[in-house]
Amino acid sequence: MLIMRAAYASKFDDDNPLAALAVGERPEPVLPADDWVRVRVRASSLNHHDLWSLRGVGLAADRLPMILGCDAAGVDADGNDVVVYPVVADAADPRGMSILSEHYQGTLAEQVAVPRANLVPKPAGLSFADASCLPTAWLTAWRMLTTKGRIAEAESVLVQGAGGGVASAAVAIATAMGKRVYATSRDAGKRERITELGATALASGARLPERVDIVIETVGEATFDHSLKSAAPGARVVVSGATAGFQPKVNLRRVFAMQLEILGTSMGTPQELAELLAFCEEHGVRPMIDSVHPFESVRDAFARLHSGDVFGKVVVEF
Repeated sequence: MLIMRAAYASKFDDDNPLAALAVGERPEPVLPADDWVRVRVRASSLNHHDLWSLRGVGLAADRLPMILGCDAAGVDADGNDVVVYPVVADAADPRGMSILSEHYQGTLAEQVAVPRANLVPKPAGLSFADASCLPTAWLTAWRMLTTKGRIAEAESVLVQGAGGGVASAAVAIATAMGKRVYATSRDAGKRERITELGATALASGARLPERVDIVIETVGEATFDHSLKSAAPGARVVVSGATAGFQPKVNLRRVFAMQLEILGTSMGTPQELAELLAFCEEHGVRPMIDSVHPFESVRDAFARLHSGDVFGKVVVEF
C-alpha cells in the first residue's frame, strides 16, 4: 500500500480542536469510480470548516480518520495545472452533496481524489498558493456578488464583518469591479487593512453615507438589523453565514416597504469558479494571504487560524 503525508482528524475535541489534529502517513487515495482522478497537491488553504471538523461539527465519528482541507491547487495525472472544485455529489448526504473532508478525504495531503469534472484549469498568471485560496471563501463571495447580488445592476455594496474570509474576498472583488464599497469591522486594525483594499471602512453598526444596492451578510444576528437599515429600495441582502447568531429579528415592514430581497447562498459552481479565476487573472486581483507554511509546519498553520488574528487566508504548501 502506497502512503503519503497528510493532516487529518483522528478524534474530536470541542474545547481544543488543535488537540484532535494528527499529522502523519495515510494511504494514497483510492478512486471510487472511473470518472475520478488523482491530483498531486501543490498548495492547500485552510478554512474554519477545518476547525469545525476537528470539533466534530459536520463530521461523523465513523468517518475518522478524515483528511482535512477543502481547497487545493495542484497537478493532475496528465501534467495539467488545476484548481480543485471542492463540492462532490453525494447521495448519502441529505443535501445531495458534500464538501471534501466531510464524506470524501480532503486536500491537506500530497494527493487528493476528485471527480474529473471537479478540475478547473489554473490560469498561468496565478500561483498555486493564490489559486488554492479561491475555491471556498472566494467562490462564495463571487457568487454572492454576481449570481445572487446581480452586481452588474449595482453601484454600491456593504460588506459586514470584513475581517472574515468571505467578507474580505467580497471587498476585494467588488472594489476591483469599480463599485463603491463600504465594509464594517469591530477591529480597528482590520478596518485599516480594509481601507488599503480600496473600501470605506466603518465601525460595526455605523451609519453609511448612502443606502446600498447589495449587502454581503456573513455575520448574522449581530449585524442583520443594520444590514436592512442600510439597504436601498430594491436592494439584495445576500446571506451565506451566521457567525454571530442565526435567529435575528427581522422588521418585515421594512422588507416589503423597501421591496428588499433576502437571498441565501453557499459556495458556487465549477463554471463560477472558472469565471472567478479568469477575473482574478485579468484584473490582477490576488487573494489576501495571511501566511504561508510548508507542510512540515502544518500544525503552526492550524494554530494561526485558530488564533482568530488572521487577515486573509492561511496556506499550506507541499
